[in-house]
Amino acid sequence: MKDKYKQEMNAVAANIRKVRVNKNYTQDYLAAKLGISQNAYSKIELGYSKIALDRLFHISSILETDVMQLLNQGRNTNR
Repeated sequence: MKDKYKQEMNAVAANIRKVRVNKNYTQDYLAAKLGISQNAYSKIELGYSKIALDRLFHISSILETDVMQLLNQGRNTNR
């Protein structure tokens, strides 16, 4: 169960990175908008840090995307 949770969190982190890269935003840019260091932001994208719900919504707002896209992009939703 713990491995599945870790895989899900890593998928969300990868989705955030994909959207950020597609928008040509740097980690520095997102970190500044979030009020955190680039190192702290990098840990989010690498899946080393847990993402609080309010931070996830803030990231989706900065990326101008729906939270559900960050949660589901590239995943099979027919479970």
